[in-house]
Amino acid sequence: MRFDIVTLFPDCFTSVLSSGLLGKALAKQIAQVNLVNPRDFTTDKHHRADDEPYGGGVGMLMKPEPIFAAVESLPTLPRREVILMSPQGQTINQPLLKELAGNYDQLVVICGHYEGVDERVLHLVTREVSLGDFILTGGEIPSMALLNGVVRLLPGTVGKVESLKVESFEEGLLDYPQYTRPADFR
Repeated sequence: MRFDIVTLFPDCFTSVLSSGLLGKALAKQIAQVNLVNPRDFTTDKHHRADDEPYGGGVGMLMKPEPIFAAVESLPTLPRREVILMSPQGQTINQPLLKELAGNYDQLVVICGHYEGVDERVLHLVTREVSLGDFILTGGEIPSMALLNGVVRLLPGTVGKVESLKVESFEEGLLDYPQYTRPADFR
């Protein structure tokens, strides 16, 4: 599966992409992650990817031009979803992760920042996704959660496939308590 992550802060992903099961899955080419910085698609000398809201208001919005150019520069695989990480999106849950892992060859994930993105960016988007009902500084952390949750469901990522069948939320409940050795501890 191919992930194209459109982010103003690609360095945020360095550790995540090289650690744990996700790092191993990428090394085994179970998934591919391509980081795309919309600043690389700006046309001004300062590489500005944000601007003040046109109608007034506080904060800054990500401009549509660099986002459109970044997304349009990507190859388009047949089963593609373009996701905007957004507070008003569908909350990430296990059924959503299963749907994305099982039905798509390419996930393009746009990480919003500041006060969000220019509303016209929604013309590119096929789905908005949220980590929950709270605000973060940007879409990078939620996109990492989405990436991790989807990749772990791809064949070959988890060593024992059975472990994906008997885990939290598979039957609508949390996992039972689990322990390691020693049997007696404090």
